[in-house]
Amino acid sequence: MLTAALVLWAMGWQAGGAGPGPTGPAGAVGAAARVAPGAPKGWPAWGFTHTQITVDAQQGPAQALRDLSRQAMPQVTPIMGWGLDNPEPSPGEYNWSSLDHRMSVIRKTRGTPVITLCCSPDWMKGGAQGQTDWTHLEDAVEPQHFDDFANLAAKVAQRYPDVKYYAVWNEFKGFWNNGANRWDYEGYTKLYNKVYTALKKVNPDLKVGGPYIVLNSDAPGRSTGPPSQLHGVWGSMDQRGLDAVEYWSKHKAGADFLAVDGSSLPQEKSLKVDEFQMLAKFSDTTKWLRGLDPKLPVWWAEWYVEPDGSGWSDEHRGAVLTAAMMEFVKGGAASSFYWSPQTNTSASCPGCLWFGSSQGGGGTPNLLMLQNLGRWFPPGTRLVDVRSSDPSVRVLAQAHEMVLVNTRSVSVSAQVGGHRFDLAPYEVRWAGR
Repeated sequence: MLTAALVLWAMGWQAGGAGPGPTGPAGAVGAAARVAPGAPKGWPAWGFTHTQITVDAQQGPAQALRDLSRQAMPQVTPIMGWGLDNPEPSPGEYNWSSLDHRMSVIRKTRGTPVITLCCSPDWMKGGAQGQTDWTHLEDAVEPQHFDDFANLAAKVAQRYPDVKYYAVWNEFKGFWNNGANRWDYEGYTKLYNKVYTALKKVNPDLKVGGPYIVLNSDAPGRSTGPPSQLHGVWGSMDQRGLDAVEYWSKHKAGADFLAVDGSSLPQEKSLKVDEFQMLAKFSDTTKWLRGLDPKLPVWWAEWYVEPDGSGWSDEHRGAVLTAAMMEFVKGGAASSFYWSPQTNTSASCPGCLWFGSSQGGGGTPNLLMLQNLGRWFPPGTRLVDVRSSDPSVRVLAQAHEMVLVNTRSVSVSAQVGGHRFDLAPYEVRWAGR
């Protein structure tokens, strides 16, 4: 692991650009001086989640498998849905074939396996035994079956002893209190505590976390809900999500990490916003979360930056994705996992991690970006303040390597760390120091 140092940003660039800083609880922490402060050596850091279409479908594309193996990285998989069968169609009757297959691919490509314990068999949520109705995939486990789901989680841990990291459930799916118009954080936390206890009985060294809730935000001046504890140049956080995190934090049986997810963009989808300024939500929120318990590593289990129908070029998208990762590092996140948008087309797809078979099936620049971050910016790496003469060029640096992002749609020349760089529109440049 690299011990030499890392960090920061363009001259005069504050998180998200000009404007008032974030507000939050008195315990909120500042910017990180190291990557993933407090996270142990070898901690999962910058990876991705396998979704419906991924490399395990036909053990390929072959070049994608080779490129994934080039640099070990965390790889996340659920236990049901997103390409995986029902693991327990009837009580006590297990079907591990699809999950076994996906786990074998993660191992084959040198991935650090991370399991998201979602979703649940139908009979645990009001459905019939022996059947799977995929239209109810995202229904919550019924309270009378919380123990059954915890037992399933324990069976997963027993079957895959090499997996050390578990996130409990996904985005509070089904856990909503209609009467109170808020998240059912009491129900979720009861489920979480049962799963946490069951996993620790299998192996007390397993790392378990939650609440894996989506944190939505409103554009500046657009919030119609209760006042939020957290806001910045990107807008204000929906307080209901923060309430859920705080309840879980106070009532959890224990945790080894705190997981959330969300988009940098506001809920008001019709608004045109500065996509780079909006990224400050990630660092501001991470610092707020770290303030709840500075010893608890923060994970972004999913994250999104692109509006529907954006029309972005691959270069534009790559610049925003890379700048987003800079915000995670600056805020002190311990891990973030890119939700793979892979499709079954033989051509390329926007934001994908590997090309379609007609283009060779190899890794895209997005995959290389994640792998480079894992290589040069693993947990514990010290952040180094490297400045740019042009504030539109964002910089993340450590003692031996840095990455530059031109956030403009035109070419830019800038002095960075004593050297001149000529960057094409939205160019991402990795450079030695």
